[in-house]
Amino acid sequence: MPDPGLDDPAPDPAAGSPARPAAEDPAQPGPGPYGALGAADANGIALPAGFTSRVIARSGQRVTGTSYSWHSAPDGGACFADGDGWIYVSNAEIDPSGGASAVRFDPSGAITGAYRILSNTRQNCAGGQTPWNTWLSCEEVSRGWVYETDPWGVAPAVRRDAMGRFKHEAAAADPVRRVIYLTEDESNGCFYRFVPTVWGDLSSGVLQVLTAGGATSGSFTWTTVPDPDGSPTVTRSQVPGAKKFSGGEGCYYADDRVWFTTKGDNRVWRLNLNAGTYALAYDDSLVSGDAPLTGVDNVTGSASGDLFVAEDGGDMEICVITPEGEVAPFLRIGGQSASEITGPAFSPDGTRLYFSSQRGTSGSSSGGITYEVTGPFRV
Repeated sequence: MPDPGLDDPAPDPAAGSPARPAAEDPAQPGPGPYGALGAADANGIALPAGFTSRVIARSGQRVTGTSYSWHSAPDGGACFADGDGWIYVSNAEIDPSGGASAVRFDPSGAITGAYRILSNTRQNCAGGQTPWNTWLSCEEVSRGWVYETDPWGVAPAVRRDAMGRFKHEAAAADPVRRVIYLTEDESNGCFYRFVPTVWGDLSSGVLQVLTAGGATSGSFTWTTVPDPDGSPTVTRSQVPGAKKFSGGEGCYYADDRVWFTTKGDNRVWRLNLNAGTYALAYDDSLVSGDAPLTGVDNVTGSASGDLFVAEDGGDMEICVITPEGEVAPFLRIGGQSASEITGPAFSPDGTRLYFSSQRGTSGSSSGGITYEVTGPFRV
């Protein structure tokens, strides 16, 4: 049935505006804002001039300075301010006993703690951060759940049934419209939004699906999913006209736009939420020459308006897509072709980028490595 009166509120001017206007055409290769990559460093990471890397944690090994053993198959992640320091949370994409862990840093970047924040769940892939400082950890299994977790590891995790049961991937919060966007990792998956009854409380609300035509650009609407439980009919098959996407992955919101990636066709999609339109921000089949970004997966953004897109395979790169519509490699991990890059997230001050190689040099989920890159990120 149609959207039951859940109209989007007017944009909040205090929510900010883009530092530079976002390009409307799909991004094309260019030198990027940071220039060429240098030789690989001691960690096997090639970076632009001025940037350095360090290893934060390795699966199955104690996090430096703590007694906590890091989880296998590190995946989606996010950073949370913690006084003058911060916390990086990371999912474990293993089934069974997935869950999520956290590492705490002091203002200098030194590690001060590590601990578990979610246990006894299945294949926790990506997720998303909420404005009220919780981490939404998503199960990438058929009729999976979303769990709301405490990055400080104090409050118990809560399963959020109203957010629907499907193969969840990533989530992104929109504080202007007071909704959570959700991707679905199916070859014929959908793009959803969850409208909480009360903003800040995910215990109840309405799950809706994006409805649109078959083109790669146009207008869209939201339609309520009749049965978010997804049984006996899966959520993606309940609404006629629901637009299908080939393997939904990362999701990121900023400045009245939401971007999400689809791995089946190597695309980055952009919704202009004020205009009610969608379009391609990147498509490797539309690139002139060799495509610098393939195997699109997790995505995050910086204060400058740049998108950072991690590759699942490809050249094991994180690529940057600028607001001007230029795409270029930002970093490359060497010697780990059997892995994928996951969990990119910036520290609250924007000077450090965290991410993982899910299977590291071994190609096994027990070989995951979590990294930090520090340098002159533009703001």
